[in-house]
Amino acid sequence: MRFASSRSKLLHPFAGVPMIHWPLDALRSIDASPIVAVVGPGSEALRDACGADVRFAVQRVPRGTGHAVLAAADQLATHRGPVLVMAGDLPLLRPQTLRRLARAQQGTGENLSLLTATVEESRGWGRIVRRGRHVDSIVEERDATAEQKSIREVNVGVYCLRAPLLFELLREVRPNNAQGEIYLTDIVALALGSGARIKGVEVDAGEVGQVNSRLELAQLEASYRRRINQDWMAAGVTIEDPATAYIGPKVRIGRDTVIGPNVHLRGATRIGAECRIDGSSYITDCRVGDRVHLRFGVVANEADIGRDCMIGPFAHLRPATKLGAGVHIGDFVETKNSTLADGAKANHLAYIGDAEIGRDTNVGAGTITCNYDGFHKHRTVVGDRVQIGSDTQLVAPVRLGDDVYVASGSNVRADVPAGALVFNPRFQEIRPGWVAERRAREKAPKAKRPRPKKR
Repeated sequence: MRFASSRSKLLHPFAGVPMIHWPLDALRSIDASPIVAVVGPGSEALRDACGADVRFAVQRVPRGTGHAVLAAADQLATHRGPVLVMAGDLPLLRPQTLRRLARAQQGTGENLSLLTATVEESRGWGRIVRRGRHVDSIVEERDATAEQKSIREVNVGVYCLRAPLLFELLREVRPNNAQGEIYLTDIVALALGSGARIKGVEVDAGEVGQVNSRLELAQLEASYRRRINQDWMAAGVTIEDPATAYIGPKVRIGRDTVIGPNVHLRGATRIGAECRIDGSSYITDCRVGDRVHLRFGVVANEADIGRDCMIGPFAHLRPATKLGAGVHIGDFVETKNSTLADGAKANHLAYIGDAEIGRDTNVGAGTITCNYDGFHKHRTVVGDRVQIGSDTQLVAPVRLGDDVYVASGSNVRADVPAGALVFNPRFQEIRPGWVAERRAREKAPKAKRPRPKKR
């Protein structure tokens, strides 16, 4: 199958992060060093995604998997220890599995260790033929006998062996195949032919699924979601609909938290204990305290939410939002680069940007901080226990002291001292009978209507 994409498949997201992050993070977690990624020409986007600790080798002409590994020979020229060789499209491979593979090569004096898996359908895989505990041979599908084709233990293409041996074997591989390519799998036969001992390390087949199409990407991600959601439920988290809960690998969740349907928890999000996250919330790189209730449709990104807060429904917390304890953010409220102290409330239809809101202050419906003058952003500072009436504009830079009362419909352009009332004088006019007169005019015959005078 083909991935059918204009960019590397390793840049496509898997559980919210580029696929290449998964094998790299697994290698980092076992302190593998150096990490060398073999890339093709013009792969700047892939390089940027890998991180500063990764070295790169370029395979200028694609001539097979073994040829790709040979491209890394210069980067590992002085490395005498074992090397883990793996593909970049194995997002579910666990760090502990890589540790077991490395120990099998180091601890028992094996010349080469490789991962194997027992699969339901082995067609297309290289079969593992064993003699006792050790691998006697790997037989490819095209060369297998009927008896060998019934073997369900297969080679999954992840190896560990000393660097000098790896490149020595690869230089012996010949492109004796229809594609004229150098296959990495051929090193196994060469190693066996030279008398090397090979140990197969068995792994669950679910860990070693590769991604060669968008369908396989979706299938593997569904498998990952099942696994991680089961782990969180075992740890004391309630997930109401595991099939639609999307929890990233770096997310942490406290006990007795309830996750509703179609919730996305991404990045390095931290959720406290006894929280409630209602359906269709999308939370990325946030810190959420204990007993927080995120109601339906909340979107939050790089926000810090204190304990006992109630957010939403349909609220948007943008980066650098910091909420104290017991803050209420209601429906269709947006915050950005703002701090709301303990007990503050903005329950309806407000925009709070580049602002500091004091303790127990109430922000009325329709209030906005006018923070941008077309050239620069400016801050609004509001004290404690301030009451801001509906439909108010706070034109930054502006400061309101403690216990200020802002009348509804005010346009606040200057600083207000503590304890003051601020309002814009407006006069209400009433015209009795106006509606009846208007209706009479509208019902009058068109011929009798006076024509509007030309101006």
